Amino acid sequence: MSDPWGGPAGQATRSRSDRVPGQRMPAADETRPADETRPAGGRAAARQAARNQGGRGARRARPAGRGRRFLKIAGISLALLMVVTAGAGWWFYQHLNGNIVSVPLDGKGGTEKADAFGRTPINILVMGSDARTSKTDCKLGGGCSQTGVQSGYGNADVEMVVHISADRSNATVMSIPRDTMVDVPACKNTENNTATSGYYGQINSALQYGPACQVATVHQLTGIPIDHFVKLDFSGVVKMSDAVGGVSVCVNSNVYDTYSHLKLSKGSHTLKGQAALEFVRSRHGFGDGSDLGRTVSQHIFLSAMIRKFKSAGTLTDPTAVYSLADAATKALTVDDGLGSIKKLVALADDVNKVPTKRMTFTTMQTAPDPQNSNRVVVGEGAKELFATIADDQSLTTGSGKKSAAASATASAKPTATATVPAAQIAVTVENGTTVTGRASAIATALVNHGFSSGTTTGNAPSSATTTTLTYGSGDKAEAQTVAKALDLPSSHLKAGTGTGVTLVIGGDWTTGTSYPSASADAKAATANANASTADDSKTCAKVSQYKTVSLNGVPMTPAQAYAAATGTPDSDK
Repeated sequence: MSDPWGGPAGQATRSRSDRVPGQRMPAADETRPADETRPAGGRAAARQAARNQGGRGARRARPAGRGRRFLKIAGISLALLMVVTAGAGWWFYQHLNGNIVSVPLDGKGGTEKADAFGRTPINILVMGSDARTSKTDCKLGGGCSQTGVQSGYGNADVEMVVHISADRSNATVMSIPRDTMVDVPACKNTENNTATSGYYGQINSALQYGPACQVATVHQLTGIPIDHFVKLDFSGVVKMSDAVGGVSVCVNSNVYDTYSHLKLSKGSHTLKGQAALEFVRSRHGFGDGSDLGRTVSQHIFLSAMIRKFKSAGTLTDPTAVYSLADAATKALTVDDGLGSIKKLVALADDVNKVPTKRMTFTTMQTAPDPQNSNRVVVGEGAKELFATIADDQSLTTGSGKKSAAASATASAKPTATATVPAAQIAVTVENGTTVTGRASAIATALVNHGFSSGTTTGNAPSSATTTTLTYGSGDKAEAQTVAKALDLPSSHLKAGTGTGVTLVIGGDWTTGTSYPSASADAKAATANANASTADDSKTCAKVSQYKTVSLNGVPMTPAQAYAAATGTPDSDK
């Protein structure tokens, strides 16, 4: 084994290996001509002369030589320390890179489109696998008594689409319940040569054909482009919760989930290790005892973890950062696009830019599966939620005011090229709605905003469902100025082949002179979606009031099980 600096481990490299121990060579400033303070005759004569003179001055001169030697040694030591530190940093970087496991995504998740300012959102599918692929996972998850350590990816029992907006001002995390029935597309996993021609089944089962298949399935279901994926297993949850020093959560009642083994008293708790895993795995302890209740408690856990990441000291303590980075890289499997420390750090920086009050957690709306009461299908409102994420619209401002991020253009700081004065811009406004006078109303508003009086109106060649602002070659900055004045999201801008700027008013804008706020759309998108924001530290996980667990063969509520299991210690003890 070799150390980071090139020599064999445990061996020091001498810079002066020829030196006889104890031999002192003169330093450059010690070789000077003899003068009246040093009699001729060499060092012996000089020492004798000093003794004859009482030696005081000579004795005082000797510490100066020692001081020079000390400074020289200190300088060498400092240089060596700098080399060692740099080497340790490189070793640390390489060590973390070596921890990362990455696999190709193969373009299965579609492609993000840039906004009018050339920025792109980030969409990541975060998966929690139920696979028991190590002895540690078998111990934590159980179920290996007959099968032993398993192989493969298992099922994606946790699935969350994490959307980070193009301007990095907001984020949305949407959970997809594992019991959702969907069409799984044709997939082939080149790692183990498993393949499917496609089938109708539970969404979590697609992971058996590789992470890329799970990504393709979610993309097909939602229409949301998925750029990346992150997968972690049971031991990954334990490592991450330990690395941050525990995660604070709250439960509104005593709870004992006899299946996940979570046992907590009413109130707040700091969960680490296996206790954290029991909390995020518990599906019988919360809500109605199904996967829907579990997604809400997972949001509470993740919100608390995010607050912990952002709290003072967590990311400034070198020891904490090392533990966190080491745990994270060992716990994750990612796509090739995130397969290095540099890329993961860049992603973490993007996430860190989003305030917790602008991070919205939701659960995809569902309805009971008509064919199986234990399964669910996509419910009313889900398509609106999918579209909101795909269109890069924020679900909340965190302030109750009009959503600035609902209009990416309005919330963004345009580049210097996007500051064309309104007075220099004449807009062609066309009515693509069935409402008479819409083009005139918008044109008048633009002129009142200071746009050129050369702005014209007319009817669109055909009816339009969506409002669009088309700009010709070289006119992008003018279009951005118009969009900002009208609160029109940048997703409505598109390049055309003509010249100038043409605004076609669509059926999505039938009243008013500013494009409608996304608040109405956001309200529809989050209806029955259990929406919450990451800055909410007061919400407690709601313990199920149904008889969702069993103790000694007797069905009971989680609270009743807690009272009956007096001999079982709480998870955080």
